[in-house]
Amino acid sequence: MYRFSNTVIGFLNLFTLLASIPIIGAGLWMAKSSTTCESFLQTPLLILGFVILIISLAGFIGACFNVVWALWVYLLVMMLIIAALMGLTIFGFAVTSQGGGHEIAGRVYREYRLEDYSPWLRNRVKDPQYWNTIRSCLLNSKTCGKIALWTPLDYLNNDMTPVQSGCCKPPTSCNYEMTTMVAQNPDCYRWNNAPTVLCYECDSCKAGVLESVRRDWHKLSVLNIVMLLLLIGIYSIGCCAFQNTKRAETDYPYGQNRMSKVRPRWDYYWYAIHTHISLFLYNQW
Repeated sequence: MYRFSNTVIGFLNLFTLLASIPIIGAGLWMAKSSTTCESFLQTPLLILGFVILIISLAGFIGACFNVVWALWVYLLVMMLIIAALMGLTIFGFAVTSQGGGHEIAGRVYREYRLEDYSPWLRNRVKDPQYWNTIRSCLLNSKTCGKIALWTPLDYLNNDMTPVQSGCCKPPTSCNYEMTTMVAQNPDCYRWNNAPTVLCYECDSCKAGVLESVRRDWHKLSVLNIVMLLLLIGIYSIGCCAFQNTKRAETDYPYGQNRMSKVRPRWDYYWYAIHTHISLFLYNQW
C-alpha cells in the first residue's frame, strides 16, 4: 500500500488540473459577453478555475515527485477550500429557506411577494445599482418577449417562470377597469405597457428574480455537498501521500523505529559515540 496514496492523489489532481481549463475558458468567454445574465458568474468562475489549477498542480507535483512543501501547500489550501465550501453551503441553505410562490385561483402559474424572502436577499435587490444591472440583463434576455403574444386563454392555461410572472405582467389582482379609485397593490401603479418598462420596477419582479435565485441556490447547495464529500476524500488521501513523501525524504520509509543503512541520522552517531566512550572507560577501569 506504500505509494498507493501518492499514485491516487496524482491521478486525481491530474484530472482536476485538466478540468480547470474549460472552467477558466468559460469564465473568459462570459467576460466578453455583456448581453446575458451569465456575465455575473464570470468572476467566481475565473477565481474557481485558477484556484483549482494552482492547487491541482501543487498536489500533482508533490505526490508524483515527493515534494513535501508542495503537498503541504496543497493540503493547506484544500483545507481552506473545504471550510469555505462548507460555510457557503450552510449560508446558502440559511438565506434560501424562506420564499416560494402563492397559488392564484384559476391560474397555472404562481405569483411571488418580496416580503416572503430573507432580509439579506431583499436588501440585495433593493440596492439601485445592483437592481439596474439585473434589469438590464432581463431586458437583453428577451424573457418577456416570449409571452408578449399570449392571448387571455394562454394566461389561463400556461405556466410561467418566476421572472415572467413577476416582471412581464401586472399582478393578477390588479383591476384597471374601475371608474373609482380603489386601493390596490402598489405594483398595479408601476405597471406600464411599454416593452422597456412593463413591471421591471415592481416588487413582484424583484420577488420573481429572488425565487429564481432561490431555486438555483438550492441546486447549487446540493452540488456543494457532493463536492464537499469528494474534497474531504481527496484531502484524506492527500494526508496519506504527505506522510509517505515525508518518510521518503527523511529515509525512514517504514517508521521512526527503523534506521536507514544508507544515511543514518544524527541520533545514530550520538548513540555510537556514547557507546564507544562507555566501552573505553569500562576497559580502562
